[in-house]
Amino acid sequence: MDYQSYFRDALDALRGEGNYRHFAQLERCRGQFPKAICHNGGGEVTIWCSNDYLGMGQHPKVLQAMHAALDRAGAGAGGTRNISGTTNDHAILEAELADLHGKEAALLFTSGYVSNWAALGTLAARIPNVAVLSDSLNHASMIEGIRHSRAQKIIWKHNDTSDLELKLKALPKDQPKLIAFESVYSMDGDIAPIAEICDLAERYDAMTYLDEVHAVGLYGPRGGGIAEREEVMDRVTVIEGTLGKAFGVLGGYIAASDELCDFIRSFASGFIFTTALPPTVAAGAAASVRYLKSSSDERHIHQNRVAKVRARLTEIGLPHLDNSSHIIPIIVGDPVKCKYISDLLLAEHAIYIQPINYPTVPKGTERLRITPSPVHSDKDIDQLIDALEMLWTQCKLARRPAAA
Repeated sequence: MDYQSYFRDALDALRGEGNYRHFAQLERCRGQFPKAICHNGGGEVTIWCSNDYLGMGQHPKVLQAMHAALDRAGAGAGGTRNISGTTNDHAILEAELADLHGKEAALLFTSGYVSNWAALGTLAARIPNVAVLSDSLNHASMIEGIRHSRAQKIIWKHNDTSDLELKLKALPKDQPKLIAFESVYSMDGDIAPIAEICDLAERYDAMTYLDEVHAVGLYGPRGGGIAEREEVMDRVTVIEGTLGKAFGVLGGYIAASDELCDFIRSFASGFIFTTALPPTVAAGAAASVRYLKSSSDERHIHQNRVAKVRARLTEIGLPHLDNSSHIIPIIVGDPVKCKYISDLLLAEHAIYIQPINYPTVPKGTERLRITPSPVHSDKDIDQLIDALEMLWTQCKLARRPAAA
């Protein structure tokens, strides 16, 4: 077999479909986020698609904690948590996270992807005869964890509790069950009916596994996510989150009972056999979590910025998905045009928005995913709206009728 030809042909096919991904080489400017330098074109740009939703990756308290930990403990963790990599910074961060979600314990992983893959995969593989009921739009990390477990998998229609109940009813009453779902879905920005799902879980004796990665830090009085905002954290068996989005650093975690976290710690290969997060990262994340527990200013400003961008898009008729979250998907519906608009935004307007094409979203729903932050200024918003209006006209894309 000519392996290189095979690789080349597969990549050419991606290019032909408009789904090949180019990476902009961005260097964020400390203290100036959302500004960055694009080293392979564009010069200074404004980032409009970052998952550092609150700009905490630039926050002085986070940077100060990381500098202090570097000076105190050095660079690396020294190995896996089981051998030589559990540090005091890891223990402090896990305590902060357990407190954030009102749980007995928390367990750190190297990323949100790994936490889902390892925790879901271990629960589904180890609980005898368990059936995992997975929302149809769950993240790839959840899907891979469930698939890896080889447990019985049942997919229910997205956010459809009637369909979920039908699936639960069809299972034997005494069969173990695990319902896996997200709070905020990252591509459409819609929000799960968590309380109703918990009602079903209690009715049918099922565990619940809630991915809050796009909600922690952003919602609830202390940033505990949608479950905290809706006062249902105590009803969810496992809450999974990330430290790499609104908290602005790196890592993933689960929060649950002492026994469940210890079970995952003891049996999950994705925890046991990987090097621990550096203490600098753990210290920075702990500072971010601690700060956002007590400060709601960033959350309030964030929601204001989101509302303003939505209103401006509506004024010019750009088709963005309506939802009650902070994620604003602008639907282009064509992979080539989506990539073309993204390229022109960068080259001609110094605006960075990565196109979202298949397989991340279904074909025909290609989009620009905009994530306003508290540090986007009115001038930034004006520049974004003006550029999008110009390019929408240039590409002859459909608009929504103006609201009456």
